[in-house]
This record gives sequence, C-alpha cells and structure tokens, in this order.
Amino acid sequence: QVQLVESGGGLVQPGGSLRLSCAVFGSGFSLYTMGWYRQAPGKQRELVASITSGSSTNYADSVKGRFTISRDNTKNKVYLQMNSLNAEDTAVYYCNAFRKVVWTQYIYWGQGTQVTVSS
Repeated sequence: QVQLVESGGGLVQPGGSLRLSCAVFGSGFSLYTMGWYRQAPGKQRELVASITSGSSTNYADSVKGRFTISRDNTKNKVYLQMNSLNAEDTAVYYCNAFRKVVWTQYIYWGQGTQVTVSS
C-alpha cells in the first residue's frame, strides 16, 4: 500500500510562486510515474504535470514554462514548483502515483491541497 501526502498549498497573489510537495509512504517510489493533477470548482480533474521513473516530464499546455515537476527518489518526494501564478491556477491540487505491472495498474491519490491565487 502507498500513501501520498501533499503540502505547500495556500493563498498567493497573482504573479507569485508556490512549491507543492508530495511525500510518498510505501515501497517502490522510484518505480512510479508521479503526477500532479488539479480540479477547479465545476471542472473536471486535469493533469498538470507528470514525471516518469526515468525523470521524463510532461506538462499541460497551460502551465508550460511556468511550472516545474521534479522528484527526489532519496526522499520519496515529488515537487511542483509553480511560478507566475494566475487566477486560472486556483484549484485543489492532487498528487498521483501510477505504476503498471504486466496487466495490473496501481494508482494512488493524495488528499489534495488547495491553491488559491487572488489579490
């Protein structure tokens, strides 16, 4: 079993920065693809960024050039550095862990952390 705990959310002014962290408890962290998703009120949950076990990254078009995902396999943590934040980035941000072993998919979610961008 894997547990994910996010931290680092909060209220920030437009143009500001935040760094989200996700601590992963359980074995096999380095084997998982880690992702950050977000869900704004009335909208579907969407992928923000992901990083594979080999540290290949992928970003939503809306955050490219502003957000950076990274991982530290020695600390079992994944991070999301968010710069130049705007109101459209306001959402609950969720950490996700994904791994596929043959035909079995392992998917875990954190409880979410609120990010509010407002003046």
